[in-house]
Amino acid sequence: MIRIENLEVDLGSFSLRRIDLDIGRGEFFILLGPTGAGKTVLLEAVAGLLPVTGGRILADGQDITALPPEKRGIGIVYQDYALFPHLSVMENIRFGLRYTRMEKQKEASWVEGLVQRLGLDKLVHRQVSRLSGGEKQRTAVARALAVKPAVMLLDEPLSALDPNFRQDIRNLLKQIHTEFGMTILMVTHDFSEVLELGSRMAVLNNGLIEQSGTVDRVFSRPATEFVARFLGNAAPTETPGPHMPR
Repeated sequence: MIRIENLEVDLGSFSLRRIDLDIGRGEFFILLGPTGAGKTVLLEAVAGLLPVTGGRILADGQDITALPPEKRGIGIVYQDYALFPHLSVMENIRFGLRYTRMEKQKEASWVEGLVQRLGLDKLVHRQVSRLSGGEKQRTAVARALAVKPAVMLLDEPLSALDPNFRQDIRNLLKQIHTEFGMTILMVTHDFSEVLELGSRMAVLNNGLIEQSGTVDRVFSRPATEFVARFLGNAAPTETPGPHMPR
């Protein structure tokens, strides 16, 4: 679904180098690494929010490297929600629809279904400033889904949440992935999120991919000294997820 070939992004003080990744249709792929490794930079390059200086990005076989963000069929959700504070919940959700050609009747039905499914039906007229963290995150997810993206990019969507909301949103992401069969690329620092949500993963360090593969293989067979040190003994301390050997 998403193929990244020899990708280079030069931001002056930081650069991504020789990034090669294949993310299959309907896959839940995780990007893991320390702060400053380049995870968000890679996400924003895929979304078209940062210029690429080398290589290319393909979606469903089409080269999208030079396409503007609104023509890529990709939704992105940030850890700080990036909602418009002067707009209501519904206005935020519908914001991206101005760039689509969806029929009005189908558009209304789709948005209504999203609002119901994400438990936002009683909040549609509320201002964003009056929402809890969990409600803001659900609104951000609904806004990304409203344009029916083929790919969803998630930049640490749970890190800013109170622990009480974290599992609720984690369950929501699993539900979205299952129900919509959506391809998801997610950045996280949290090993438990990797183990519970991911099927395959890549570990980034200083703009390079240290290792990629299935979640259980990367955790059980680190390919480099950095990966071994970074993951440490994290895996045995977690409750084994569906992709971890027991």
